[in-house]
Amino acid sequence: MILLSARDLGRHIAGDPIFQGLEFELRTGERVGLVGPNGVGKTTLLKVLTGQDKPDYGQLYVRSGVQVSLLRQQPDFGPTLTLRDVARSALAGLVRLQEQLHEAAEEIAGAESDAERDAATARYAQIHDQLEHHDAFAIEHRIEEVLFGLGFAPIDLDRPAATFSGGQQSRIMLAKLLLENPDVMLLDEPSNHLDLETVEWLEAFLARQSAAMIVVSHDRQFLDRVVNTTWELHRSRMTAYPGNFSKYWKLRQERMEQLEKQYERQQDYIAETEAFIRKNMAGQKTKQAQDRQKKLARLERIEKMSEIVGPVMGFDEVTRTGDVVIEATNVSKSYDKTLFDKFTGSILRGQCVGVIGPNGAGKSTLVKILIGKVPPDSGTVRLGAHVKVGYYDQGLGSLPPETTLIRAVWPEDDLTWIENDVRDLIARFGLTGDMAFQKVGQLSGGEKGKAALARLCATNANLFVLDEPTNHLDIWSCESLERSIQEFEGTVIVVSHDRYFLNQVADRLIVVADGKARLFEGNYEAWEDHLAQEKAREEERQARAAAASAVSKSGPSGASSSGSGPQPKKKRKFPFRKTADLEADIAKAEALKTKLEADMADPATYRDEAKARKVREDFESTEAKLAQLYDHWEEAVEWNS
Repeated sequence: MILLSARDLGRHIAGDPIFQGLEFELRTGERVGLVGPNGVGKTTLLKVLTGQDKPDYGQLYVRSGVQVSLLRQQPDFGPTLTLRDVARSALAGLVRLQEQLHEAAEEIAGAESDAERDAATARYAQIHDQLEHHDAFAIEHRIEEVLFGLGFAPIDLDRPAATFSGGQQSRIMLAKLLLENPDVMLLDEPSNHLDLETVEWLEAFLARQSAAMIVVSHDRQFLDRVVNTTWELHRSRMTAYPGNFSKYWKLRQERMEQLEKQYERQQDYIAETEAFIRKNMAGQKTKQAQDRQKKLARLERIEKMSEIVGPVMGFDEVTRTGDVVIEATNVSKSYDKTLFDKFTGSILRGQCVGVIGPNGAGKSTLVKILIGKVPPDSGTVRLGAHVKVGYYDQGLGSLPPETTLIRAVWPEDDLTWIENDVRDLIARFGLTGDMAFQKVGQLSGGEKGKAALARLCATNANLFVLDEPTNHLDIWSCESLERSIQEFEGTVIVVSHDRYFLNQVADRLIVVADGKARLFEGNYEAWEDHLAQEKAREEERQARAAAASAVSKSGPSGASSSGSGPQPKKKRKFPFRKTADLEADIAKAEALKTKLEADMADPATYRDEAKARKVREDFESTEAKLAQLYDHWEEAVEWNS
């Protein structure tokens, strides 16, 4: 069923087309990813679909009774509204039905005649059916499922919504939209302000919903897991592709290559035809030349498909630091709770270290401690030789809103820079023309993000600290930033919830969670694999321990409850050993593993490549040996009991 559609839809601002001639249909169950460079009108189109903005021409059809709702980016809560109140307001219609059901029950109880009782009973049954259809008897459960899924705690439910941080308030508005569950859900960058765990919860939640949706996001992995159709908005036009983002990316490339070949063949045909016309217009084949001229005039010309290209970006050459850029030893920090305790680790020249963990776990605090912006409660941090830190704040606080763009980027303490140098620099980040003299406060979020990256480049820092750098960028600018980081000769620390981005740039992770911080060798995909393996091993251990316990409780004879006689034990995998001996070996292996983990966190290990490789190999073999020892111990518990 078609829920909404557009024919020849167009919107102009100050005479310039934002988009024109758009034609599309959104059907029941479709989850659309709306993609395109910043500034092409994605958010404007979403506002047109909800009626918050009006098209200049064309027709927009919304099926009668279909509710279309847009995720609001700027919440405004009354001073007395609690988090629970805001969530319940999304279900106001169902709450009112519950009140009417209660009123109908009271009418039944107070009826003075059979006719009154029958009417009240019929009304009660009708309301009850409506509530059952909307699963309204589980309102509180639904509210808690969404709020807790988005990272709120039970203690937050009765807290005034206005007292939450900006990022938390954005999550409240997302919760309200999810609970509202309109027929068509419009989501503009829904994963911003979410941590990785919450993003994954949201992906699973959206995939279960029956509502149609249009999603604008720079998070390529989010789009891959949520959408089943992709609309590309580019150069004022829209093109639809089946499938998620990865499928769109592949199909777009194939389509571009096909059009390129068709264009070249047509150009060859045009050139041959024009040559024939020139040669024969005044000769014996004039009639043929005239016919071909008419045919050429009617020919529908194939246009080349334009590539979408992000800004060049690129970070300049920087001063070489020492091998060890940051060395942390036993670093601890607490506020109301312990964020991390005795973190020890090092960051080496040329590495890109991703920092991940839940919101509020202490990621930004740890990074600020590592670069000397915040003191630790205990422990030491040492910056290496010739290290100069450049900091990208996700709030873009380095850019004063009343300052012009060119002045905001201009390095204050470097007298060698001239205006043309700064203009060339910001142009590399896609900021061109008169934009240089616009005030920062007039720029879009994406433009401010690029300006902050340009300013970072102008500082000549050789250690970049990036706090959620992809939040304000489009997909193609994210690609440019990835390439720039990969080619950068300095060192990078990046806090991010963008998994695709982390997989492209990070070679190590610092994981901050549950009052601890730890170093992990590998990108986010490797970390996910590691967690899956740990979970599988733990489940296997628990299953074997449960089986061993069941055998132990059945008695030494191993007799079955049916009295059918002793059951033979399965064949041994390992030779006989006492459980006490195995437990001693396990303790030794655990101690060795702890020592090797300390060696891997010691900067001195990495000064000798052969030693570092040996430590990693020993660590992997010790982990494998431990897994085998635990299996042997579980078998020994079963056989020796």
